[in-house]
Amino acid sequence: MGLFGQIRQRLGRVAAGGSNGNAGNAGQHGATAFAATPASRKQRGDAAEASAVAFLQRQGLQLLQRNYKTPGRGGGEIDAIMRAADGTLVFVEVRQRIGTAQGGAAASVGAVKQRRIVLAAQCYLQQFAHTPPCRFDVMACDGDVAQANWQWLQGAFDAGG
Repeated sequence: MGLFGQIRQRLGRVAAGGSNGNAGNAGQHGATAFAATPASRKQRGDAAEASAVAFLQRQGLQLLQRNYKTPGRGGGEIDAIMRAADGTLVFVEVRQRIGTAQGGAAASVGAVKQRRIVLAAQCYLQQFAHTPPCRFDVMACDGDVAQANWQWLQGAFDAGG
């Protein structure tokens, strides 16, 4: 079954009052957990990004910019751009998942997302006469962000794909 078929199947179960496939919240929020409103999803994403950035700042990284977006349609976004003590620019993707049913937060940064982040980083780097050293990190949290159970994957992928 394709992705859209799976989504339709889950939405059908939610509408019928059945399991929504989101085991992490099933007992707590019932059918509404899968059909979260965009505002609440955005709020959760913003909270995860703020928590991840605070964690990285405690590790000595300096925040340069949050939510950098490339101009135009179909562009990429970088959750946080930071500078390490050695001058390396760190492009950070933040991912948070309630459960690990589909591989967890870190596994959700697939090849397509990596390419978009790399393209956004290339756009950002155009402002520099000389390209500084760079790396791509992933901050992954499986579970509640309030627990601050972050997994910091330094150099999680490279610009070559």
